[in-house]
Amino acid sequence: MLDTKDFSFFESENSFDFKGFLIKTASYWRWFLVSWVIAFTLAYQTNIRKEKIYGLETTISVKEESNPFFTSNTSLVFNWGGTSDQVQTIASTLKSRSHNELVVSKLQYYINYLKQGKYNLVDAYGEIPFFVNIDKKYGQLAGTLIKIKFLSENTYQITIDFSGDSAQLYLYSDNSIGTTAVAKGTYQANFKTGQKVILPFLNWQLEIKDNPGYYVGNEYFVSFGSFDGVVSGYQGINVEIDAKGSSILKLSLQGTNKARIVEYLNTTVQVLRDNQLSAKNQFATNTISFIDSTMIAMEEQLKRTGDELKAFTKGKNIVEIEEGGKQISDRLLEFDVKKDEVGRKLAYYNSLKSYLKNSTDFSKLPAPSVAGIDDPNVVVNVSKLISLSTQRSEMKYAVKSEKIFKDFDNQMQAIKNVLLENIATAKSSLQYELNMISGNINEAESSIKQLPEDQQELIKIQRKYDLNSNIYNTFLQKRSEADIVKAANVSDIRFIDPAKDVGGGLVGPKTGVNYVLALFLGFIIPLLFVFGIFFLNNSIQNTDDVAKLTSIPLIGVVGKKHTESNLSVFERPKSALSESFRAIRSSLQFLYKKKSVEGAKTLMITSSVSGEGKTFCSINIATVFAMSEKKTIIIGLDLRKPKIFDDFNISNDIGAVNYLIGQKSLEEIIQPTHIPFLDVITSGPIPPNPAELILSDAMIKMLDLLKKEYDYIVLDTPPIGLVSDALELAPYSDIILYVIRQNFTKKDMITLLNTRYKRNEIDNVSIILNSFESKAKYGYGYGYSYGYGYGYGSYSNGYHEDDEPKNIISRIWKFVRRKTKPKDRSGD
Repeated sequence: MLDTKDFSFFESENSFDFKGFLIKTASYWRWFLVSWVIAFTLAYQTNIRKEKIYGLETTISVKEESNPFFTSNTSLVFNWGGTSDQVQTIASTLKSRSHNELVVSKLQYYINYLKQGKYNLVDAYGEIPFFVNIDKKYGQLAGTLIKIKFLSENTYQITIDFSGDSAQLYLYSDNSIGTTAVAKGTYQANFKTGQKVILPFLNWQLEIKDNPGYYVGNEYFVSFGSFDGVVSGYQGINVEIDAKGSSILKLSLQGTNKARIVEYLNTTVQVLRDNQLSAKNQFATNTISFIDSTMIAMEEQLKRTGDELKAFTKGKNIVEIEEGGKQISDRLLEFDVKKDEVGRKLAYYNSLKSYLKNSTDFSKLPAPSVAGIDDPNVVVNVSKLISLSTQRSEMKYAVKSEKIFKDFDNQMQAIKNVLLENIATAKSSLQYELNMISGNINEAESSIKQLPEDQQELIKIQRKYDLNSNIYNTFLQKRSEADIVKAANVSDIRFIDPAKDVGGGLVGPKTGVNYVLALFLGFIIPLLFVFGIFFLNNSIQNTDDVAKLTSIPLIGVVGKKHTESNLSVFERPKSALSESFRAIRSSLQFLYKKKSVEGAKTLMITSSVSGEGKTFCSINIATVFAMSEKKTIIIGLDLRKPKIFDDFNISNDIGAVNYLIGQKSLEEIIQPTHIPFLDVITSGPIPPNPAELILSDAMIKMLDLLKKEYDYIVLDTPPIGLVSDALELAPYSDIILYVIRQNFTKKDMITLLNTRYKRNEIDNVSIILNSFESKAKYGYGYGYSYGYGYGYGSYSNGYHEDDEPKNIISRIWKFVRRKTKPKDRSGD
């Protein structure tokens, strides 16, 4: 049946010892120092190896510029829309794929120019003395470094390392990817500058720049990147609309090469300006194109009627023939011109109506004025339709919002509906006017029939020639007008502050962030390690642990020995360690007096497991008794693992076992030591039945005989946590000392001791904390040193022999303290 005493581990409740954790953490200061050194070294190496990141910007304004040649009398309309409609579109266009494709293609930024920096290859755009012209019809080696070394001013060497038997190629004509077979290994060849290099994997012509500087013997690198990848990178250009001025845009870009950034920012704006001006001139361009195609046909007709007129008048008296028909001819020309104007208007309206119903792209519509239409409703609506259609086309790759496209489509549909109504109304009016003109022409033609045949033929030929000439001159005037207005148009986008490298612009790497991170990681990593040790380590750390785990009194604290043998008290009697054992001796004498023990006094020393310093404490406690001139004897009763004889340089051939089995007398097994008043009985040969020997009557008899000869009998017994031998000896002992060792004895062993103590299996037990360091890595002291009241402080100077420092740092510190300490001259 279980006893409630078996559950003594419930008695101590664990709680986090914050002060202890801080002290333990501080004891690991070397770990923190090393961790910080490593972290800051890595941060420094990272910072110096990272390429510097620069940020540059340019500022532009968007303002609708009026054409100085555009007046109320101008028959072409070019300016439409407004700034508010353009700014957002321009901001989106600058980030669009289609726009950046144009810029990257123009600058050929898919070609990378590199040179060897201090730690790695760096972007050398704008610094290298050459450039390459590639043939886009052929593939270029993809993603592989091409080393270029100049052997002379006009000779260079190409070196390429091929890791396989095939290489990937970029074909920039259509941005496709291909492969070609190559010879595995290193390819090397020499070429002349300006020479066309035609290889299966390389097609270029290397040209030297103007004023290249000295470059012979230098090495550079060229590589070809993915066109789409480069474009995607530049789509990240930052475009901000100024909050204070809605028509101002600020463009900024970051990169490792300022020359590349400057050129890209300025080029992207220039491409935008060109495209915007081209879109702005679209109306005039369409009109000129329409007029040019019409004039080509009119020129042919004019030439044909001119030749016909020339042939008719040849050999005839033209003045005589013209008499009598001049007035009728002038009237007919006037009617024919009016009829042609009305016909052109009707043809334009029919064409416009068909275009509106069957097409979705209206950017190619010619101006209504080419047909002589000056109806402001039609002119303005056609110009708006062209503008909206052009903007929608530009936003195809820049905007992904379906709602915006629906808004454009709704506006365009509304304008189309209005135009269709305008066309229907205008056609009715024109049809009536055409009928009236046709009647006038019929009336004039009937008058002509009364004239002679020669006059009728001349009027017929002259009528066609004059009509063609009039129409041709009209178109020629409108084309000239369109050219003037188009030439006078300016872009609505202008530079306020072009991008320029004026120094500075450094935005990275963030070295401060890396150092802060190093500071944090250099602290947190060892801290986590200490934190893990603090919670995972289940060993006794200090006196507080002992007080929390058991109610058994702590009789003394023994420091860590700094001698090779276990005879620390005898070898260094003035050390702090010796004083700790003297303190234990005083406490034992108090306990013996309290228990009224007269005569010889028996002390049993045991521990939980081997290695806790049980034998070390037995020898030194016996030594301090002997040094007080008390006859003392140590009996080695750890029959399974005898050790006590080594420190005294005596033999273990005979010992307690020989006496217990009746082979030797007591006098024969007692061996004197070189320490006065101290004798030893070793354990002797290892017996097959140690527990039975300890329980024998011979053991009782031996102890009784020794009590008659000695003042103190110290029993060095086996560990109580491993075997039961020590429990058998407990009844014969006046005091039991239980040795635990700092950072060695497990807390569970104290629980086992509590259980046996509460079951009365052992009595009169006290605890010794052995091998204690007040600043140990795994423990902390709260003012304790070696024993109670003795330490390494100034008070102990002159009373104790200092232990030799165990490392070179401690020795140096001791030497510095000795040399810098002021001398005491009070006794001079």
